[in-house]
Amino acid sequence: MSRYTLAVWCPDWPVVAACAEAVLAPHVPAAVVRDNEVVACSAVARAEGVRRGQRKRTAQSLCPELVVFEHDDVRDARLFEPVAAAVEELAPGIEVVRPGLVAVPARGPVGYWGSPERAAERIVDHVAVHAGVEAQVGFADGLFAATLAAQRGVVVPSGGAREFLAPLGVHELDPPAEHRPERAELVDLLRRLGLRTLGAFAAVPERDVASRFGRDAVLAHRLAGGLEERPRSRRKPPPELSVTQALDPPVDRVDAAAFAAKALAERLHRVLVDRGLACTRLGIQATTEHGEQLRRVWRCADPLTPQGIADRVRWQLDGWLTRERLTSGLHLLQLDPEEVVDAAALQLGLWPGAGQDQGEAAERAARAMVHVQGLLGPDAVLTPVLQGGRGPVERVRLVPWGDERVPATDPDPPWPGRLPAPSPATVFTDPEPVVLVDAAGGDVVVTGYAELVGRPDRWVHSGRSWRVVAWSGPWPVDERWWDEDTAVRAARLQVLGTAPDGEELACLLIRAGGKWAVEGVYD
Repeated sequence: MSRYTLAVWCPDWPVVAACAEAVLAPHVPAAVVRDNEVVACSAVARAEGVRRGQRKRTAQSLCPELVVFEHDDVRDARLFEPVAAAVEELAPGIEVVRPGLVAVPARGPVGYWGSPERAAERIVDHVAVHAGVEAQVGFADGLFAATLAAQRGVVVPSGGAREFLAPLGVHELDPPAEHRPERAELVDLLRRLGLRTLGAFAAVPERDVASRFGRDAVLAHRLAGGLEERPRSRRKPPPELSVTQALDPPVDRVDAAAFAAKALAERLHRVLVDRGLACTRLGIQATTEHGEQLRRVWRCADPLTPQGIADRVRWQLDGWLTRERLTSGLHLLQLDPEEVVDAAALQLGLWPGAGQDQGEAAERAARAMVHVQGLLGPDAVLTPVLQGGRGPVERVRLVPWGDERVPATDPDPPWPGRLPAPSPATVFTDPEPVVLVDAAGGDVVVTGYAELVGRPDRWVHSGRSWRVVAWSGPWPVDERWWDEDTAVRAARLQVLGTAPDGEELACLLIRAGGKWAVEGVYD
């Protein structure tokens, strides 16, 4: 069961923050743009036809009086601190999800005020009086459902999140404030498949979602079903994961605090990586020279990268140093990982551009492979699976992409006569013929006792001649001798050669039926 959550949401927060900083009158249409695209606009601008996602030029053509601001995360976070502080006065233990949205366990406020409706009314009034900002409150199981409830200003009873979410569109899985390319692609794909509501998506079995769409889709599927994106960790991170830095002399300027925050964020990330962990809820605590203590918790949907940690610390320090009435500079800064998860999502992958989750790039590659399969058939994309065997060809099984990766034979030893490491980097399913001769030009043969007759001098493959400078083996191959139809009797030989131009090549040769062939090439 997801935790019953209270979410406080400030509509159009980037615009509200920008207008407050510029002291812009409420009746003036305004919008915030990022990369020439509207990411937020005021109600007055919307009345003129301006919409989120429009190009800047289009928005200005619809509303010539539109005042445009550039997107600024630092500004949004700094001006949101009074709102967070106002909410915390009535509901201690808040978590800042992002500027414009805070969450807190609903049990305390509901128990104190007697009902969700009364708690929502008191919080909205308190934020309006003390922060001068319009806010909406929602209650539901889990942060995702509570956020959508806050955007609609409704109270969803505990246990009713799935029913509340069912009629909503799948675009809710990719909110503009948290736009992620892989989630946007998933939403587009779900629409094309006819799954246009969260309820329709949640009705698909999770096993099918996992096998067809991948990890991020499974997380989105949990949200659509009214569950947390991932089960809440019941383990409290050990105290030694916290990192602390004394600021000497005390810091009272934002730029100096940001510099200290970056170094501390990198230290925290190293501590977590050494333990194979990543942070999803970050506690930021500062102590002034006179002993005043400030603390705030930030929550993030994805595991925080070093830059993500540094950004949130900088935003929070900016809010404290600019908005709080501190009697002295910051003397001590401490970062506490309030919740940690396995850090596999942060490991870099082989795909170019893989960032914090090899996730993003790997899943794009996976979707491309599925697309190729749709065009050319399931056998067009194959995945290698390591299995048991004596030769390099036998040890690799190719299965269609998306099928269960199960070896046909046990890869663990013993496999008598198995080729020793290292294995060839390139393996030929059908070994290519070569000629291996001694110094006199005679064929190098292998006796029944697995001994070479003659010293290998050179081999010829695809018209090129290589002089043998070293070799190892031979290793006899005598398999399935009890079955005449499938019996194999051969010998393998590792050779290292040089070409006349000085190029070196290491190969795995096999002799069967009185002829040599190349079975693999080493890097």
